Amino acid sequence: MQSSPLLALFVLAIAAGRPRAQDAAPPNILLVITDDLGYGDLGVTGAQDIRTPHLDALARQGIRFTEFYANGPLCTPTRAALISGRYQQRVAIEEAFGGASSSFAERGLPVRGSSLPQLLKGRGYTTGLIGKWHLGYKPEFSPRAHGFDTFWGSRADTSTTTITPMVPAARTCSTATRRQRWTAT
Repeated sequence: MQSSPLLALFVLAIAAGRPRAQDAAPPNILLVITDDLGYGDLGVTGAQDIRTPHLDALARQGIRFTEFYANGPLCTPTRAALISGRYQQRVAIEEAFGGASSSFAERGLPVRGSSLPQLLKGRGYTTGLIGKWHLGYKPEFSPRAHGFDTFWGSRADTSTTTITPMVPAARTCSTATRRQRWTAT
């Protein structure tokens, strides 16, 4: 079978018109981690008793990882492994941290090696964390120490009353205070 010059030209035109991988803008990444969420607890995974339209829309527009399982049953070790890329035993975090006044006040995720936000920043991303950190209370264990550009949230379990609430009410908190909390270490 002879190849047609027209077919070759068509293939070259398609190849030339497609953006090269290095020229394409990197995708936005939104990683949602939740505590105590079962597989079928969102509309996109079949829940009939609760509506989650915004999360469902995000799932429809993005890439869903449906075969991911947490490395542990508790929030602190799971977050430690995700941020560090290591099993929780390797960073000596195998249980959930208590409040800032507990025996866990001196412990935290050590800054060693490359963390997920550091790796993303190395690829040109701006990183932020919104929500519960729960990986240490001291500045050397903070989200900023691990490479997050911004942090808006709680450093501990959200049921701990001694920690600043994740999103302060606008009428009880000035814009300057909210901005300070957003960029706090």
